Amino acid sequence: MSAHFDIFVAGAGPGGIAAAVTAAESGKRVCLLDANPTPGGQIWRGLRLETARNYPHGAEFAAWQSRLAASSVEILPNTQVVDQAAPNRLRVELESGSETQTTDIEFNRLILATGARERFLPFPGWTLPGVMGAGGAQALVKSGLDPRGKRVVLAGTGPLLLAVAASFARAGAKIEGIFEQAPLSRLASFALRTMLTHPGKFTEGARYRLKTLSAAYRCNSWVKRAEGRGRVESVTVTIAGKERTIPCDWLACAWHLVPNLDLPRLIGCKIDSGYVAVDALQQSSIPNVFCIGELTGIGGLEKALIEGQIAGHAAANREAEARALAPHRRSQQNFAQQLDQTFALRPELRTLPTGQTIVCRCEDVRHSALAACTSWRQAKLHTRCGMGPCQGRICGPAAEFLYNWQSADSRPPIFPARVSTLAASADEASAGQITQCPTASR
Repeated sequence: MSAHFDIFVAGAGPGGIAAAVTAAESGKRVCLLDANPTPGGQIWRGLRLETARNYPHGAEFAAWQSRLAASSVEILPNTQVVDQAAPNRLRVELESGSETQTTDIEFNRLILATGARERFLPFPGWTLPGVMGAGGAQALVKSGLDPRGKRVVLAGTGPLLLAVAASFARAGAKIEGIFEQAPLSRLASFALRTMLTHPGKFTEGARYRLKTLSAAYRCNSWVKRAEGRGRVESVTVTIAGKERTIPCDWLACAWHLVPNLDLPRLIGCKIDSGYVAVDALQQSSIPNVFCIGELTGIGGLEKALIEGQIAGHAAANREAEARALAPHRRSQQNFAQQLDQTFALRPELRTLPTGQTIVCRCEDVRHSALAACTSWRQAKLHTRCGMGPCQGRICGPAAEFLYNWQSADSRPPIFPARVSTLAASADEASAGQITQCPTASR
């Protein structure tokens, strides 16, 4: 496979698949890259065509996977972008069996669909085994973790709580309670607007709740601390100002999502209010670089699919087809804004960590050590906060909320990379000596 493409799509979730397929069906040569072994992203993780229709959004999965399989899109699985080698060129590492290979991918246009990750907030006991992110817990169950008979508490904010609770209940877990920090007034307003403007989403949420009716759902509630000897054994929650302790085996927390901005920041895309700023065709502030899905606002599957199609058309010089999708895009963007407003984190959550609560898990940096710092840079210099293996992906969003710090721009490598990758000479990159990509497939 040649390493030059008309369009390069980074991220093979639903939005990336839609963008790649749309562009390829317009006659462009397209490469689709992802760190996972198969396309689908987090939302379609573990689904198979033969059983997909039995799951939420299974029909969309089957339709887009069939179109992907029938297209000319060239897929690079198990691959990470680590650096921008030059304009219109990204350096990537490919995992092939026991070997890691480095190559440069050249392109005329780039579509970024790098998705989002969970936001974690520190509280006493959040590092105990058995305490996990709700999305991570759901991914573990999809990958084979058996939750049967486990007592599970879910706490945090956002629709993900209900979706994960339904997944656990379906798999045989006992849901001990669902605790949502947003107030009832905002939830009621959001439910009414969703019922009127996005009835499908309202029905989906109602279906999740029906599967978890045996568990209490409390608003104005949040986790205070987790306790246990060696692993979580109980969680204390605040319910309308009163504390309650609940025995449990697992605590799954969801504090909404944050976009994966590492690559857009590295390339130089403008960030506005926490998201990549784009125009009506999903083009960022950098010419010929398009951003879609959670990068432009946390909105879920439908938003990612419609923005992916717009970017695919636009990158393939089919502007009329892209603009025809504008009304659908506007509706999904409005929903994303409603999500942000409804599930905005309340200020009381800033008081959860005590002085001894670990904020940076990689470097064991405690809340008391960070209280004297005035910026993210100062925290790094004085405490090494954000300088561990996760490169600030866990503690960064937490510090932004707790201390109102702004993260610095991305620096290469944006993911851990081999020394040989980092040592690749500038002469090689500028001369265009591009390694072949033998692990690509269709």
